[in-house]
Formats: sequence, structure tokens, C-alpha cells
Amino acid sequence: MVQAVETEKPAGLRRRADAARNRARILDAAQDAFIEYGADVPLDEIAKRAGIGNATVYRHFPDRRALVRGVVLEVMERAISVAEQAYAEESDPFEALSRLVHDAVNWKIGALCPMLSEWTDLDEAEVFSTKERLDGVVQTIVSAAQAAGTLRDDIGSNDVLMAVAQLVRPFPGATYDSLQPFVHRHLQLLLDGLRAPARTPLPGSPQTLEDVRRECILAAARRECRS
Repeated sequence: MVQAVETEKPAGLRRRADAARNRARILDAAQDAFIEYGADVPLDEIAKRAGIGNATVYRHFPDRRALVRGVVLEVMERAISVAEQAYAEESDPFEALSRLVHDAVNWKIGALCPMLSEWTDLDEAEVFSTKERLDGVVQTIVSAAQAAGTLRDDIGSNDVLMAVAQLVRPFPGATYDSLQPFVHRHLQLLLDGLRAPARTPLPGSPQTLEDVRRECILAAARRECRS
């Protein structure tokens, strides 16, 4: 009896490890596909990119909305982890911000913004709390850098996140890898523009994810009216 239990446990652990690996592969493939083609990319394409069968995708994510939600949460969790580690390890908060900005290429915030209209409920409990955690840790870094006098004082955390999201998205139809030759160059230009003292006052106010979502909803409504 004891021997049977010992045999079953490793098999169960292996199944859970395989499931976790498959889930991670699906989310990674979905992020790239969403960035290139939008949230309505065929799920068959995502399964193909992940190197798994369609049934495995549906086992983890029963529909497109569940998959989009998983990607949004994964992107935000990666960003939180990078931000917290950078802030803990860097004595200069602007260097922590620089790490966060350059690492955005890896955690793919560019997958987030296009999916905030039709597919994501920002008021859903887990999405809302994760977004609040992300906003909080980025604002902590921004406030620390401003207090140190190295970051211009007319920007907020949303300015940083939204600017980075735009810079790390490839052109429509292009692969995510197509960014690699120049994306860090453009991100460094952004960072140089964030340094204090500021040369020119910024017009307007920081854009938020809610603003993007609202604009996407309006754009979708306009398209529907024209059709």
C-alpha cells in the first residue's frame, strides 16, 4: 500500500509540472500572437505557436475571454516581479526605473493595451487588484526617483507604462522578434526624456489604461456604425 502511494505521487507531480509548462507556453504564444494580430487571432494559431494541440489550449482556457484574461494577468504579474526586484536591488531609483523599462521587452506589456476593450473587465476582482499592485509599485519607483531629483516631476506611473507599451509593440503583422534590433535604443530615448531637469513642460495629463479602454470601446462603436 505504501509502495503504491509512493509511485502515484511522483506521477501526479509530473502531471502538474507538465500542466504548468503547457500553461506557460500557451500564455507566451498568446502574448506574441495578440501583439501581432490582435485578440481575435485564431486559437489554432496560438496552439501551433505553443507546439501543443488545440484540446490542451481549451483544457487550460475554455474560451477566448479566459485566455485573454490569463495573458493580461500574466503580463501584469511579470511587470510587478521585475519592478519589485529592481527597486529592492538598485540604490538609485532611476536605475530601478531603467531596469523596469528595458525589461518590458521581456514581459511584453505591448500585449496588454489592445485587449482592454472587448475582452477584459478591469473591475473584475483579480484583474483590478493586480492592476492596483502594478500601479502601486511603479508609482513607488517614480516617486522615489522624483524625490531624488533624477526624474522629471510632471509625470506619473501611467505615463511610463503607456509610453513603454507603445514602444514595445511591433508594426501590425510583424513578429515580436522584429523589435530586437532597435527597441532598446528607443527605450533609452524615452528614459533620457524622463530625466530631470525637464527641458519642456508636458501638455495634457497622464493617459491611463482606463482611457485606452474607453477609446477602444468608442472606436469599436464607430466601426459598427459604419458597417
